[in-house]
Amino acid sequence: MSDKLYTPTNTNSQKCVRDVLKYLSGITYNKIITGQHVQTLDMEEYELIKEQTGKEPALLGFELLSYSPNINYLDTDDECMTEVVENYGMLKRAWEWAEKKGLITFTWHWFSPLGGRSKSFFTENTEFDASLAIKEGTPEHDALIKDMDVMAGLLRPFCDKGIPILWRPFHEGDGGWFWWGAKGASVVKALWRIMYERYTVHHGLNNLIWVWNSQVPECYPGDDVVDIISRDLYPEPHAHTSQKAAYDELLKITDTPKIATIGEIGVLPDPGAIHSEGAGWAAFMVWSKEFCLGEKHSSYDYLRQVYSSPFSVTLDTLPALY
Repeated sequence: MSDKLYTPTNTNSQKCVRDVLKYLSGITYNKIITGQHVQTLDMEEYELIKEQTGKEPALLGFELLSYSPNINYLDTDDECMTEVVENYGMLKRAWEWAEKKGLITFTWHWFSPLGGRSKSFFTENTEFDASLAIKEGTPEHDALIKDMDVMAGLLRPFCDKGIPILWRPFHEGDGGWFWWGAKGASVVKALWRIMYERYTVHHGLNNLIWVWNSQVPECYPGDDVVDIISRDLYPEPHAHTSQKAAYDELLKITDTPKIATIGEIGVLPDPGAIHSEGAGWAAFMVWSKEFCLGEKHSSYDYLRQVYSSPFSVTLDTLPALY
């Protein structure tokens, strides 16, 4: 494949970023990275996969919601607090995974930088106006940058150690359910570019691989600030397919060849069909809790089938990339 496919948008990117992108581009159409999201210290999903398959995912996704600086502990509910408390210390698990040389992706359900109650990453729980946050000189913008800088400080040690991070901020920004998507395409694109500049130029976080997460062309922030394109998929339970139509739709957001991944999925895809049908997904990440635990969405028999497939990359077959 053309080296343009795996050339990072950040010209100062570390070697580990280039190596990961080159590897992902090389397996596209041939194999797929197995991935699993976890959001609690117990990592029940990861433990289940090991127990049922004898293997480990090549990629783990870690939730960073409890690291949001503006969690309103005075106006919340038990559901929110349970989620926050269970997530405390998740970066410790990410560091342990890095010791195994597994791939890391971070998801940040970002509690709104100002105001809000309960799970204020949801639009319905906050009055935070992202259209004001993109304007310098506003309280919203100041709060936005302050939160970004806090998260940058947490990402800094990974950069210092040369650990690549598949960074997927503002996920599902085409929808109105999160505050960052509530004000439309132009705003979410501006938010992305603000963070990209802040993290690559101001903070020099040169270990980040920038993963855009939406199939809506109007929301796409631009080829110059996106390394990987992705989308989230929640098919019917036990609908194990290649998701070829979803892949083809995702490619339409840009004329420039980009590595494509499934950022989140509710059922295990079919690695064999992905290969035979020409769906160029380089990786998938099954969502946490009931989407992995129990057999409501994917049976354990199928889980074992996926993790033993010759078209799947698990941790034991993942080359050392950093």
